[in-house]
Amino acid sequence: MIIEEESISLLIGEERDHQFHQLEHTVMDRNNDDARPRKLYDEEHLAVETPETAHQISSDSWFQVGFVLTTGVNSAYVLGYAGTIMVPLGWVFGVVGLIVAAAISLYANSLVAKLHEFGGKRHIRYRDLAGYIYGKKAYSLIWGLQYINLFMINIGYIILAGEALKAVYVLFSDDNEMKLPYFIAIAGIVCALFAIATPHLSALRIWLGVSTVLTLIYIIVAIVLSINDGLKAPPRDYSIPGTPTAKIFTSIGAAANLVFAYNTGMLAEIQATIKQPVVSNMLKALYFQFTFGSLLLFAVT
Repeated sequence: MIIEEESISLLIGEERDHQFHQLEHTVMDRNNDDARPRKLYDEEHLAVETPETAHQISSDSWFQVGFVLTTGVNSAYVLGYAGTIMVPLGWVFGVVGLIVAAAISLYANSLVAKLHEFGGKRHIRYRDLAGYIYGKKAYSLIWGLQYINLFMINIGYIILAGEALKAVYVLFSDDNEMKLPYFIAIAGIVCALFAIATPHLSALRIWLGVSTVLTLIYIIVAIVLSINDGLKAPPRDYSIPGTPTAKIFTSIGAAANLVFAYNTGMLAEIQATIKQPVVSNMLKALYFQFTFGSLLLFAVT
């Protein structure tokens, strides 16, 4: 279901006005014997309920969150977009598809970001927001789908890491004693240890710098190699390969990759870590992701 931006803005405005008037009528002077604290809120600083969680809330700057989003979308998967998006769609439809997908993803993520404090409560998880709007069934459905999505993404990362370790091993030894499953197991253990060492997103501070440097390294290497190959290689046929039936299925797969390319699957959870004001700061982080982050993705793809 698509929620129009104007409707969302109207709903948020009405909700904030309603909360303000309620608070305005309920705040009253108390005598000195009243032990309860008195809090006054104006229209710009309404009380917003934050659910209990083990994660840190409102502790990170929008710049740090922007790097979390940027390194998230410019992961090792971007190295495969040339084959999974550009080859099935071709130069014209591939480039147009990347631009359109970026615009739609930015619009959709902005709408979700604006709903973060809807209803007088911070929705720090995707399932919380879905449950608040659509009910318990949507809460359970989104919870299951989100964890399946994140599980599959991380399994892919572990397999890619294992293949990379195997490739490095082959460079120095060709005895073939170490099989690919061994390297995948090593990558999985390292991933588990890293997850234990970073219990929440805010603990990624130093690792964001490491991730950014490594991301820039393989992106720059990929760009240089692509330019060098393009200058030396003979003219190529860039027509879309395959039979008409195969082209249909590969185009559908490419469209699915376009949807996946710009979205992390954890927008609400990431926004929970950003400092107040959470909506405007999150929008800054999204603009950073879809400008600087998208340029890197475009350059590799």
